[in-house]
Amino acid sequence: MEKISIRTEIYLGEGSLDRLSEYRNRRIFVVTDPFMVKAGLLHMLFERVHDSNEQYIFSNIVPDPPIETVTEGVEKLAEFKADLIIAIGGGSAIDAAKAMKLFAHKLLDQVDIPFVAIPTTSGTGSEVTNFSVISDTEKNIKYPLVSDLMLPQEAILDPVLVKTVPDFITADTGMDVLTHAIEAYVSTKANDISDALAEKAMKLVFTYLPRAYKDGNDLVAREKMHSASCLAGIAFNMTSLGLNHGIAHNAGAKFKIAHGRMNAMLLPHVIEYNANYKPGYSREDESATAVRYAEIAKTLGLSAPNVKSGVRNLMQAIKQLQKELNMPLSLRDCGVDKAALKEHSQAIAEGALQDGCTATNPRVPTLEEIVQILNKVYQS
Repeated sequence: MEKISIRTEIYLGEGSLDRLSEYRNRRIFVVTDPFMVKAGLLHMLFERVHDSNEQYIFSNIVPDPPIETVTEGVEKLAEFKADLIIAIGGGSAIDAAKAMKLFAHKLLDQVDIPFVAIPTTSGTGSEVTNFSVISDTEKNIKYPLVSDLMLPQEAILDPVLVKTVPDFITADTGMDVLTHAIEAYVSTKANDISDALAEKAMKLVFTYLPRAYKDGNDLVAREKMHSASCLAGIAFNMTSLGLNHGIAHNAGAKFKIAHGRMNAMLLPHVIEYNANYKPGYSREDESATAVRYAEIAKTLGLSAPNVKSGVRNLMQAIKQLQKELNMPLSLRDCGVDKAALKEHSQAIAEGALQDGCTATNPRVPTLEEIVQILNKVYQS
C-alpha cells in the first residue's frame, strides 16, 4: 500500500501574486537574496501585502546556502516572532527558508509556522517538496535535508517573476527540471501518479524550454516551465531522485558548477549507466530501466523501434537540447582540468554513494563505476 498526498496549495498563472493581498495582521519573515532587493523585484511582493502586516527582510541568501546563513536566519526568525514565512527567489532562497523553519521547530520548539514559497526561477520545484539542500563551505559538501516539516503550505507560481531571468540561468534551471522528471520516472519508488506527473513535465520542457531561453518575455513559455518545474517537484517528492543528483550534489560543490548545469552534463551518461547495455547483449538481457527510458523516448515522440534505439535517441535528444541552449557538454568545457578531476573523483564518488538521492537509483553503483562516469563526463 502506498499513501500519496499533495499538501501544498498551488496558485498558478499570471496574477497569482495577488493571493498575497489576502493576508492580514501577520508578522511576515521574508527570505530572499541580495539580487531580489537590488533589482527592486520585492516591490511586486510589498505592493500586494496589506498595511496591517509587519515585515522583516532576511536577504543574506547566497547560492547553495551555508549552514551559518541558516543559523543566522533561525535567530532572526525567533527574534522577530514571525507567524508567516515567505520565501521569494530561486531554489537557494526557498531551500534556506525551509531549513530555517525546520531548525526553528526542532531547536527552538517553535510552532509550525505557515510557509509560502514564491519561486523566481523554473527549476528546483522546491516550492512543493520536503527536500532542502544546504552546504558546509569548509568541507565543500552539500547536505540534503528531508522532512515534511519543510513542506510549504502554499506555492505561488506567477510567470511575471521569471521574465527577467537571464537565458543561461533559464537553461540551467530548465535542465534541472528535466533531470528531476527523468530520475523520478526511473526511481525504485516510481508509481502511476508520479509517472504521469513526470511524463507531462518532460514534454513541457522539450517544448517550452527552448522558447523561454530564446525569449524571456514569452509568458506562455515561462508559465509552462513554471508548471513543468512544479510537476517534476511533486513527482520526485513522491519518489526521491537517483545517482544523477547524488553525483551532482558532490561534483557541483567541488568544481563550483551550477547545480542544473552539472545535472545536465551527467544526465546522458547516467542514463547510459542505468540502462546497462553490455557487448553481445540479447533482448532478454534488457533491463527494466532501459525499457523505462525507451518509454520516455516514445512519450517525447522520439524514434524507438526497439529498446536500445529508444535509449540511444533519448540520450541524443538531451545532448541536442543542451546544444540548443548553448550549454557545456563536459567538465572540460567548464574549465575543470584533468588534475582537479583526479584529485576530487574519489571524494565525489564516496559522497555520491552516501547521498540520500542515490538510494532510489534503479542500479546500485560502486565507487569505481561513479569514477568512470565522471571520467566520461570530463571528456564527452
